[in-house]
Amino acid sequence: MRRKGLIAFLSAFISFSFLCGCSADKKSAKPTVNIWHWMTDRQAAFQELAKRYEAQTGVKINFELYAPSDAYSQKVRAAAQGANLPDIFGILGEKRDFASFIKAGYILDLTPYMEENGSAWKKKFFSKALAVNEFTPGNSYGVKAGTYGVPIDIMTIEMLYNKDLFKQLGLDPTHPPQTFQEFLDIGNKIKAAKMQGMVSGWGEVWMIDCLANNYAFNIMGQDKVLATIKGQVPYTDPDWIKVLTLFKQMQESGLLASGIVTMVNKDAEQAFANGNAVFAFNGSWCVNVYKSMNPNLKYAAMLPPKVSEKHPMRIWGGAGSSFLVNPQSKNKELAVNFLKWLTDNNQQAYLSETTLNLPANKEILGNIPAILSQFADDMDATTHPNTWGISEFPQVIETFDKGIQSIIIGEKTPEQVAVEVQKIKERELSRKR
Repeated sequence: MRRKGLIAFLSAFISFSFLCGCSADKKSAKPTVNIWHWMTDRQAAFQELAKRYEAQTGVKINFELYAPSDAYSQKVRAAAQGANLPDIFGILGEKRDFASFIKAGYILDLTPYMEENGSAWKKKFFSKALAVNEFTPGNSYGVKAGTYGVPIDIMTIEMLYNKDLFKQLGLDPTHPPQTFQEFLDIGNKIKAAKMQGMVSGWGEVWMIDCLANNYAFNIMGQDKVLATIKGQVPYTDPDWIKVLTLFKQMQESGLLASGIVTMVNKDAEQAFANGNAVFAFNGSWCVNVYKSMNPNLKYAAMLPPKVSEKHPMRIWGGAGSSFLVNPQSKNKELAVNFLKWLTDNNQQAYLSETTLNLPANKEILGNIPAILSQFADDMDATTHPNTWGISEFPQVIETFDKGIQSIIIGEKTPEQVAVEVQKIKERELSRKR
């Protein structure tokens, strides 16, 4: 009996010690904030910042990279459906996708944090960077007005030109074309010299949409563009046919590189970095890409040449990448604190220096490379569909962009594409009613 009693006592003691040990381990475990992202060029920099933050605060930051972007988007959607989102994540998609996540309760309203202490956090950012993450009062998505994301960097999408190839064509590399006719004239020189003109990832049709939007704003102005999206102006309007005709003119003049309609952006970037194209249409993220491909490349950024003086040229820009906080996370306050730290001056300077992306924090612009400054200088000219408060039907966008591809390869005329796009627009409008 004594033996049985001793065994029972030892068993109880061991169990108690085990439980106490587990409890002590839990108490000593560091709090962890989990972050999902798709930014392959920033993983090393993020990991370094995570180490610094843990050393300063004792909070562990776990960055998990998922790429390519399609795989990342699928993972986020699956995690949302399974109520398994991390503490911090991002969304790759249109404003309507952003809105649907908010309305489903997957994204924290950061307005109170942005506006505390006299809006000290909010004032650090470019207003255009914040705008991509904001919903204004009375927005068409039915989302409560507020700020729902934290911009990590900003971007602008512009034209680029190779300075050495400009000289070979007898052009002044300090004076890029300002008008569309000057642009077409250079195309004729490119064709005569048997060079490749402009490269861009137009196999990924959103890049076509971007340039088409630029010229739509320049030709007809923002009000008419938005009226078209609302269904008040048809795509068969002469101004829209003029936008479509520009792509026909660029192709005929020699401005567009061969195979551009099937080109993915990585191939386009490689061609420009290797000096095999005079122009490129790309975003400010290209500075880091070109440096890795050819650090000796001599190039400059420019706004797309104007067609009209009646309206200003607008380029896509604003927040390049943003992080969102999961409101269902037990670590949401820790997550917000980390994002405040990540977007403070020292960390933003480090990210800009190591990844060569434009900082979302406007207070450190004086410390960025000259080529990045060329992109930053045009921030006032930016616009973005995610800030318009209204979105075009995806089917209309796809028909429009693929129609431009057809124009470039000579399968369809601008007028034919305009009719097709309007037909899809009317179909989608009738379904909505």
